[in-house]
Amino acid sequence: MQNDPFNLIQILEHAGRFHSHVEIVTRSVEDGSIHRSNYGEAATRTRQLANALKRLDVQVGDRIGTLAWNTQRHLEAWYAISGQGAICHTINPRLFVEQIEYIINHAEDRILLIDPTFVPLLEQLQGRLPTVERYIVLTDHVHMPETNLQNAVASESLIDAESDDYHWPTLSYETPAGLCYTSGTTGNPKGVQYTHRSNLLHAYAVSGADGAGISSTETVLMVVPMFHANSWGLAYACPMAGAPLILPGARLDGGSIHELLETEKVTFSAAVPTVWNMLLSHMKTNELTLPYLNEVLIGGSAVPRHLIETLDKDYAVTVLQAWGMTELSPLGTVCRLKASMKDWSYDRQIAVRLKQGKPIFGCDLKIVDDDNNQLPHDGKAVGKLLVKGPWVVRRYYRDDRDAVDADGWFDTGDIANIDQHGYLQITDRAKDLIKSGGEWISSVDLENEAMGHAEVQLAAVIGVSHPKWEERPLLVVIRKQGTDLSKDEILTYLSDKVARWWLPDDVVFVDEIPMTATGKISKLRLREQLSDYSLSNQSTAKQDSISTTTEDEND
Repeated sequence: MQNDPFNLIQILEHAGRFHSHVEIVTRSVEDGSIHRSNYGEAATRTRQLANALKRLDVQVGDRIGTLAWNTQRHLEAWYAISGQGAICHTINPRLFVEQIEYIINHAEDRILLIDPTFVPLLEQLQGRLPTVERYIVLTDHVHMPETNLQNAVASESLIDAESDDYHWPTLSYETPAGLCYTSGTTGNPKGVQYTHRSNLLHAYAVSGADGAGISSTETVLMVVPMFHANSWGLAYACPMAGAPLILPGARLDGGSIHELLETEKVTFSAAVPTVWNMLLSHMKTNELTLPYLNEVLIGGSAVPRHLIETLDKDYAVTVLQAWGMTELSPLGTVCRLKASMKDWSYDRQIAVRLKQGKPIFGCDLKIVDDDNNQLPHDGKAVGKLLVKGPWVVRRYYRDDRDAVDADGWFDTGDIANIDQHGYLQITDRAKDLIKSGGEWISSVDLENEAMGHAEVQLAAVIGVSHPKWEERPLLVVIRKQGTDLSKDEILTYLSDKVARWWLPDDVVFVDEIPMTATGKISKLRLREQLSDYSLSNQSTAKQDSISTTTEDEND
């Protein structure tokens, strides 16, 4: 059989040839207007950008950073960079400024392609970025901001004079293609370097019917950022299938997302739970519907039951819960029901759909105890979750030590069980489990139950020290606007939903809960900000607003 080397640019070139008129729709970062293009034009412009980068002496293996929202220009940059053998380093702008500085310097990025939004940020940092030689602002000359950035140029001005003929190099499957950093919650951020092979195999798995099910018949709104965990593979899977691709730019509020869902007749979308909660709030306030949307892929944090049921019953939209990590490229599992489950009762199906799902082919899972003994897949045994596969990290970028054990298993840091049907259920991050009287309490399960209360906007659970039981759960709640939920009301609500000894010892009502750079609750910052809280002296609890942050804990 033929064994030609593979270059990821072949995905976009395929889309340009066989799906040339299929639309790519972008909400402009500059003014919010809608820009319409197609895969044929995107492939042409990508070759022009590749020529421009070659003229700037970009070499195989160079790290080229992007600091940008989901737009066609960003998509073209992905393919132009990796297609010529350089490494596309996606930078999460929601990280702390110091973290952004660190990862640019650690990667030794030569060039940064940035949206106009981030020009002021880079102006602050440029004196501390010794390897960055120039800045390409993803805009045209009309919208090019005045800036003191070194060698700054508008991307449209850069590619205008370039030929659309480019000879893509032949690359080894194992050539690095992308670089994405986790956040540094226990040290500096760590880089995960993807290859052309790993991204191709991951894209195939994402596209499969038991994955996201991407085909040319779907219209996909890619809300999950391209700077977050490889865009969940959708930036590759959609062109591969020839699916119309809708890119929301910088506007991720409920109103803007609903507008795209409706006007572009979106059938499939993907985002973290907070995006869908904002959307539902907007739709309820304005009495809106979702006439075209069929499925949504939700990951990043556990999906609460009320979100699944609301989308099911009120809008006929199926939630597909998924789990993954930056280290997994990122997809590991997707929760689709098996054929044998289709005749089950709704409540029995929901019990399965609340899990993170079964592994897609190519990602192997197991759970082990503290002595590394494999535990049974019976839905009861709980242990450390280990994974392996061709798109799972082996070693962090510029780290001489393997991140896996001798048999190639990567410890995810999650605690989980796997049932007899193969469905994974994350019970907690290892560092977030609450140990009370020698027994474990899952903060995730408590949060999900609390989120089911009609007056709870957001809930978080952390362990706080206790003089007798070592640790006890503390529930932190943001009330929905206009409600006056009390401590007794929420505890009464929880009393028949969790074991009695799981019930939180106290409830703290706040205006804000710190969130991570990827839209999840930052337990680290929450514990820091409630560090002086004591169950033995509850009057000292902080009842005021807890400020937001952008530190991530798990990608």
